[in-house]
Amino acid sequence: MLNTADILETIHMIREENLDIRTVTMGISLFDCMSEDVGRLCDRIYDKITQSAQRLVPVCEELERTYGIPIINKRVSVTPLSYVGGDIAPADYVRLAGVLERAADTLGINFIGGFGAHVQKGMIKGAARLIDAIPEALATTTRVCSSVNVATTKAGINMDAVCRMGQVMKETAYLTREQDSIGCAKLVVFANMPEDNPFMAGAVHGMGEPDTVINVGVSGPGVVASAIRRQGDCDFSALADTVKKIAFKITRVGQLIAYEASKRLDTPYGIVDLSLAPTPAQGDSVAHILENMGLARCGAHGTTAALALLNDAVKKGGVMASSHVGGLSGAFIPVSEDAGMIDAVEAGALSLSKLEAMTAVCSVGLDMIAVPGDIPAETLSGIIADEISIGVVNNKTTAVRLIPVYGKGVGESVEFGGLLGHAPIMPVSEHSCAAFIHRGGRIPAPIHSLRN
Repeated sequence: MLNTADILETIHMIREENLDIRTVTMGISLFDCMSEDVGRLCDRIYDKITQSAQRLVPVCEELERTYGIPIINKRVSVTPLSYVGGDIAPADYVRLAGVLERAADTLGINFIGGFGAHVQKGMIKGAARLIDAIPEALATTTRVCSSVNVATTKAGINMDAVCRMGQVMKETAYLTREQDSIGCAKLVVFANMPEDNPFMAGAVHGMGEPDTVINVGVSGPGVVASAIRRQGDCDFSALADTVKKIAFKITRVGQLIAYEASKRLDTPYGIVDLSLAPTPAQGDSVAHILENMGLARCGAHGTTAALALLNDAVKKGGVMASSHVGGLSGAFIPVSEDAGMIDAVEAGALSLSKLEAMTAVCSVGLDMIAVPGDIPAETLSGIIADEISIGVVNNKTTAVRLIPVYGKGVGESVEFGGLLGHAPIMPVSEHSCAAFIHRGGRIPAPIHSLRN
């Protein structure tokens, strides 16, 4: 039996505290689309995506009307295209990106992810050629997202791929320079990439997934911040319990939508991703959660400990509320997409080094960070290598989404608009790491990866 108090509380969270379903993402396998003829491959991919997801947007809109819960994004993820395209030319991979864009337009979805590759141990021909195509693919589309996995705890770090991805970021930034290098906002480099992540730009449909699947990402930073504020001055045990209880309630909303979307779309239910995903809107900030714990500003000493508590409590509360939890699940700290993070950077409280430290205990990594446009490609690769190492050594997912904004430097800012927000250009070290990056080869897997 439904409890009236619970219903009223949920309504309050939606209306006053920015509770929403951040994304309903349909994963679609493209393995049955493979063909030696590029034209036939394009046709099969377009048909598979549009036929599989043709009811995704109408069903999500129906669920919004039925339950009064906003579903902000409707998205699709597909099998990493390097596995499907094989050794076709880079120009043909750009053509495939156009097919994904056309399918996304037909469906009316926000983004489509899967223009990517797994290269943690080396590059097959398809992966190398897709990576070469990334800059042009992202410059000529608006809804296509790309992700490349360059490391795992089991395999170590492919430093040749890390070096190449720094160059790819620079090339993508240059080709989209008239739009403040926004192409890089659709490109993410991973360690230990999850195969059921519903969030962009890193969503892909993994190798072990069913033919189609529904994955849901919830969000509620404002709800958590308000719960902590109401709790007042309490010790850390009580603080953790407060977060766990509210995370349970948030996740139950996601579980409901995941179940109903799965049933109405006749598609298997995959996972609920528990991640607290902020937006630039006031009252919807992970940074403000940390500040409500007692920090004068996000980035102050104690920030990493506060984020560790938050991330752990969200997982503990959420995992009890859903039969299948997956994806990234925790707390995101994207600078441009979080009003509190932006304020902290502008106040000088939050640096790139502090953000890197925070990623050791959060769900993702260095996310949506604008850096000077004249940054060397090797420095981008060095930042990627540092962040990816945190994921490999700690056996967790980490990722990098940097935006070198052509024509802008430290002290300036860039406006992306919408959920991507705006970002101050953050300083990076001026000391070169080029000789280190160009050593090439692989950094071996850590000793604790030998578990068999």
